[in-house]
Amino acid sequence: MSDDKPKNEAVFRIHIRAPIHEVWAHLTRTDSVLPFFFNGTCRSPGLEPGAPMRIVSKDGKYTSVAGEVVEFEPPYRYAHTFKFTNLDDPVCIVRYILKETDEGTEFTLINENVPEGSKSGKYMTQGADFITKNLKAVVETGKPTLNGRLLLALMGLMAPFTPKISRSENWPFDKRVN
Repeated sequence: MSDDKPKNEAVFRIHIRAPIHEVWAHLTRTDSVLPFFFNGTCRSPGLEPGAPMRIVSKDGKYTSVAGEVVEFEPPYRYAHTFKFTNLDDPVCIVRYILKETDEGTEFTLINENVPEGSKSGKYMTQGADFITKNLKAVVETGKPTLNGRLLLALMGLMAPFTPKISRSENWPFDKRVN
């Protein structure tokens, strides 16, 4: 993180050896499980500004993240509001920026307006590191990192303990996330 950034902005960057359109296709997929998003599926009636988006469990029973698309400029920029459904922390923003390079794609994930010292902040920092490393691995090799696969297996074992507030019926698309 550089000194000219607000304290509540965290930047994560990684280089992916793949064309920008391939990275974009993985990042914005809404029809399958995304290992780099903790085996969640991104659901949205359409990835366009103003549209709701949700990250739901493999079986669709639970929604871990609720938000709204705020920016969508294929294949370079995608941003959405972000709220963990099981926490009372305020909504923040996650921004993804892709830049073509001679060797592939520079992928940047930025967490913005995250309340300092919050559980959301702690989880988002850990999550951003997981997302960047595992998106790279999935695009380049077709599978998450070994550590990623182990964490995903552990998360699968913990799924029965997901809080009731995170049930997907509590997070329909018409529910505004504030």
